[in-house]
Order: sequence, then structure tokens, then C-alpha cells
Amino acid sequence: MTVTAPPGYAAIVTAAGRGTRAGGGEPKQWRDLAGRSILARSLDAFAGFDRVVLVVHLDDMARAIRDFAGGVTIVTGGETRAASVMAGLQALEGQATHVLIHDGARPLVGDAVIQGVIDALQGGAPAAAPALLVSDALWKGADGAVTATTPRDGLFRAQTPQGFALDQISNAHRLHPHDAADDVELALKAGIPVAITPGSEDNLKITFPADFARAERILGTAMDIRLGNGYDVHAFGPGDHVWLCGVQIAHEAGLVGHSDADVGMHALTDAIYGALAEGDIGRHFPPSDPQWKGADSAIFLAHAADLARERGFTFGNADVTLICEMPKIGPHAQAMQARLAQIMGIDASRISVKATTSERLGFTGRREGIAAIATAVLIKA
Repeated sequence: MTVTAPPGYAAIVTAAGRGTRAGGGEPKQWRDLAGRSILARSLDAFAGFDRVVLVVHLDDMARAIRDFAGGVTIVTGGETRAASVMAGLQALEGQATHVLIHDGARPLVGDAVIQGVIDALQGGAPAAAPALLVSDALWKGADGAVTATTPRDGLFRAQTPQGFALDQISNAHRLHPHDAADDVELALKAGIPVAITPGSEDNLKITFPADFARAERILGTAMDIRLGNGYDVHAFGPGDHVWLCGVQIAHEAGLVGHSDADVGMHALTDAIYGALAEGDIGRHFPPSDPQWKGADSAIFLAHAADLARERGFTFGNADVTLICEMPKIGPHAQAMQARLAQIMGIDASRISVKATTSERLGFTGRREGIAAIATAVLIKA
């Protein structure tokens, strides 16, 4: 669920830094985190705002336009964080009454944190920012040794987004153009009182290499992972070929079915529908409907894959097993894998196609037909 901002509320997401301490060879905000960039995840949190300004480094402008144009206003940042924020504030002049300023390297900010800042501003606070009480003992140190202890009473760990009345924080930046640790520092210098709102341990700032692993663990607990199974059978009948996983194979018989009787593709399609709790092919493409007579089963599989994407899922992997004595599947397995990947719009490395026999037992062993089982894994981060 995404926070819906009140009218007049805008957001600035700062992403103009270089983030070298995080390693990886590129600015940390552009690095991958469980399949999406850190910056994309940070921007997602403000999808419910009518106006979002993204501040990026000049060197990253082309990439930002490619990835985010249309959804946000993109501006070039300055030499310091304060200068970058000021560029974002200038882009909002006359466009908003309040602004939430967020660090693009905090990709896991939750709705409750954002809503807490908004509630404080709507309650009359001129500024508000989330924070967590310091619970650990604090030391000073030098050369690998503790040199002194520091009382932790009244100390907080600052987070973002930090919210302000737009005119007041803009004036604070103009009065104090030098860099600061965050916007709260500048607000206090300008005499603006800042309310403390609840932060979250999950709202970490990606700074060091180890932070990526921690963020992925947090995301892992929030992932929606779906597993679906599919099973299908078709009998042999008249014909000189069969369709299996989208590939035509010459054979002494055909497969009998309302569509093209592609037993492998039908099983995989049902696996995807199953993961989505959407029933089976028959619900979406009733065999009683003559328009599906002899239809290419790619239509069914593409529909299921598109439905998964519409629901926000990506494919973890898909696995299809064909059970038959004949025809031989091995020589065609790679082509089947490629064809399924093409239909589903995913990389072929995420699809497996294999075959087995029933040791001449049952209807497949008697060469009366072909069976298929399939599994599909869907992931929503």
C-alpha cells in the first residue's frame, strides 16, 4: 500500500551523490537490490505524491531520464547535498505548500514512516522528521581503542524523509547555503522547530557493502512468493505431428484436444494460473467456445504470463516435465525452452524442459498419450 499525500504535498528524492563507500563500481543508488535499483525502490515509496522531484548527478541524467522520465521531475544536483536539495526546492517553487525530502539511498522506507511525517505537518508542526532512540552505548575511539564514553540520553538516529513547510525550508537553505548533515540541521539554524516522528529499523541508509545483504534480508521477509503446479494429459489420435512446448515435432500420431493439444504448454499455463489463484485454462478459455478450436496454446501461456506481470509478479523459474515413451524430447528440449521463454517474455535460463518415461506402465507406457507436469514460481518484491 502506498501513502496518498494530501494536496500541496510534494517530495524530493536526492540521488546526486557518488556513494563510493558502498563499493560496486557505480553510485550506490543505481546498484541492484533484489532485482531493482535502490533508487527505483526509493521513488516507489512516493508514488502517491502528485509531484516528485528527483535530483541526480549530471553524469547520471541520461540514465535517470531513461528510467524515470514521465513519472517525476528530474533536475541536476550540486556539489554538496545542500546544493542538490536547493535545486529540488527551486523546482517546486509555487508548486507545493509542503515538501518531504528523502535520501535516495534509503530504499526501504515504509508507509508508516512517511505517514507519520505527514501527520505531524498536518497537525501544525512546521517541520517533522523520523528518528530512532539510540539504545547502544556510545564510545569515542582512536587508533582502534576506546578513548571515552558518551552519554546516550536524549540522542536519536536521524532518518528521512524530513518534512517541512516549503517556504520555510527554502528560506533556511538560502540563509545557510553551506553544506549540512541533513535538512533538519539547516532548519534548526533558521530557528524552525522540528518534531520527532517514529522511525523504523528497516529504514536503513545503504552506505557500506554489508548494508546490501541486510536490505535483501529485509526484503526477503516482505516478498510475496507464489508456487503453482499444473498437470495435463492428451491422448494420441490421427495425425503426423505433435505440438509440445511450442515446438512442432514429426510423429506417427497427433494429440487430441480442443486447441492444438500442447500438453506441456497447458500444464505450464495452469501452473501460472494456480500461483495466481486464477483457476485453470478452462476458466479463461472455455473449451465450449468455438473460437478456441485449434488455437495456438501460446495464446493461453502469454495471457497467464501477462496476468502475472499485471499483478506485479516476476518469474523466479518455471519447470516442465513431459512424460512419454515417444517422441524423443531430448533433441528438442533447447528449442522448447527458447520458445516458452519467448512467449513468457523472460530469460530462457529461468525455464527448464525435461522428459521422463513411466517405464512402460500406464497409458503413457502403452503409448496412448502424453502427460505433463509443470511448476511456476512467481515473486513480488
